[in-house]
Amino acid sequence: MQNRLFLLAVFLTGALTASRVEAQLLPNLGGQRVGISAFQFLKLGVGARGVGMGESFVAVANDASALYWNPAGLVQFSENQVMAAHTAYVVDISHEFFGIVYHLTESDAVGASFTTLHMEDMEITTEAQPFGTGRYFSFGDVALSLSYSRKMTEQFSFGATIRYAEETLDILTMRSFMIDLGTFYWTGLGSSRFAVVIANFGGDVSPEGSVRDFNGNEISTFQSFSLPTVFKLGFAIDPVQSERHLLTASIQLSHLNDNSENLRLGLEYGWNSVFYLRAGVKRTIDQSLLGEDATTAESFSLGAGVHVPVGISTIGADYSYSDFSRLGEVHRLAVAFTF
Repeated sequence: MQNRLFLLAVFLTGALTASRVEAQLLPNLGGQRVGISAFQFLKLGVGARGVGMGESFVAVANDASALYWNPAGLVQFSENQVMAAHTAYVVDISHEFFGIVYHLTESDAVGASFTTLHMEDMEITTEAQPFGTGRYFSFGDVALSLSYSRKMTEQFSFGATIRYAEETLDILTMRSFMIDLGTFYWTGLGSSRFAVVIANFGGDVSPEGSVRDFNGNEISTFQSFSLPTVFKLGFAIDPVQSERHLLTASIQLSHLNDNSENLRLGLEYGWNSVFYLRAGVKRTIDQSLLGEDATTAESFSLGAGVHVPVGISTIGADYSYSDFSRLGEVHRLAVAFTF
């Protein structure tokens, strides 16, 4: 009990301190770096559970959504699982995720996932016809991933993902392969653990295809863009553990190559392994934890879930709500089948 209280105190102290740190791991270049990376849909959180905890999930990641958050998390649970998730994002954008995890042995697991972002076709406008030409274009993203995770020791796990991503804007397409690498380590001090993840690591990409400008000139060479690489460091503990109650607290620092670093805090309360409540908050590293973040529209998230045993399997349904300030609300729903 004393260990749990000590670790909780460390967690809270670190969260309050980090929220006011003025210097980042690298200089604050968020304003200058915005818009330099392709495949932005890869930064959208997957599954209602992790998002409900403010996307502070790399050190929790013990369900099929670990395919996105931290591949080392695939061996943090022993069951096989299938998950499908839908996100009603801002401005009528829809985001879908489907993942499956299969355990080869007690120490090895593999998984695969499919992610897509899509919206309705939009009417083409030009300088001469600003109200529309009567023709439409489409935009969409697709990603396919394969993951492997191994428990190296009882305390340390490692995982890797290889991902193919494709983005289509009308007649232009960008394609790329990238990798995720993740680790998961139980410290041995109570229930504390930490995780390190690098996601979307790979080379620059540029659009393929050709278009014509307003004067009829053909353009087939385009600027290249980096991938949305992100480095994540997370820490989690369970300050309350009993037969009926489980409270998990998580903190995560994310360093992006195309924006400022941010701090994420999350809580999950579970009753009887059936009902769950979640809450989370995101703050840019130099913003006040308790005040409004002036640098981003993303603010706080809430979530709930129910997991019901059905025979030898379990069916779970989770929901999350995210507040995006002036941009509106984002709703996520995820359904998982464990067997």
